[in-house]
Amino acid sequence: MQNLLDPAILFFVFGVLAGALRSNLEIPPAIAKFLSLYLLMALGLKGGFALAKSGLSPTVMLSLGAAILMAFIVPALGYQLLKNRVSRFDAAAIAASYGSVSAVTFVTAMQYLEANGMSPGGHMAAALVVMESPAIIMAVLLANALRHAPGAAVNSPPGVATPLSKILHESFTDGAQLLLLGAMAVGYLSGEAGKAVMAPFSSDLFKGMLAFFLLDMGLLVARSFGSVRGSSPLLLAYASLGPLVHAGMALALAALLALPVADAALLMVLSASASYIVVPAVLRYAIPEANPSLYLGLSLGITFPLNILFGIPLYTWVAGRLLG
Repeated sequence: MQNLLDPAILFFVFGVLAGALRSNLEIPPAIAKFLSLYLLMALGLKGGFALAKSGLSPTVMLSLGAAILMAFIVPALGYQLLKNRVSRFDAAAIAASYGSVSAVTFVTAMQYLEANGMSPGGHMAAALVVMESPAIIMAVLLANALRHAPGAAVNSPPGVATPLSKILHESFTDGAQLLLLGAMAVGYLSGEAGKAVMAPFSSDLFKGMLAFFLLDMGLLVARSFGSVRGSSPLLLAYASLGPLVHAGMALALAALLALPVADAALLMVLSASASYIVVPAVLRYAIPEANPSLYLGLSLGITFPLNILFGIPLYTWVAGRLLG
């Protein structure tokens, strides 16, 4: 309940309500883009400052290894579950969305943990980056294999495959990821002196900027409800319950590796989130046979609000009770 009364979350709820009422309230795209870049830059700086203080310890390496492992497990399981229930191209695209991550969910979780006196390691921002691409690569490889399967009948020209090099370039040179990594490097190199200088930018403004951005996300979520209307019960169940399963798997892995509670909670958040920005942008041309309203609508219209409103506090509470 405390999470629902957080000003940033209340602005998100307000945005959903305003969008549902078809208000003309709108955040100009240029401002929304700036807010997104600000949050990633501030998050990267915070991560770099924390990493400069803690160093690359065995725990850091274990956390990053666990993140990479989850980035492969989640899309593999998702595709196996969905491939015989929807088009295999749709199954690959949905699996990629849920195998990848949501930066906004992660940023909100970081704010929630810090507000509750928990200090996750700065390296978890790097975990966000390394979890972005594996699912995309897997989905593109699956799609290329499907196009060349015997008797394949698809909407795109037969035999046309998306070059993996193009996908790798798109994934690893995405502006948001580069900004996050660059800000982490700046924070790491500048250390405590840089932290003191940048505090008004990376700390004092952060909460207000996050609230403004979540208002825009609420409006976007309200507009996405129509795209999931009429979806099969299986897909709706996957979008609602799949994240809980993924978070449970991440919790088990964190317990096995004895990760700190805050890092475990963030690993659960990342594993339970779904991409609605980078993955749809890549898959739109990489897998044109897939239906964007499915993989975008499910991740943005169902999974994102559930994680923002209920998932983050739930994952944090469970991690604290079982690993604390």
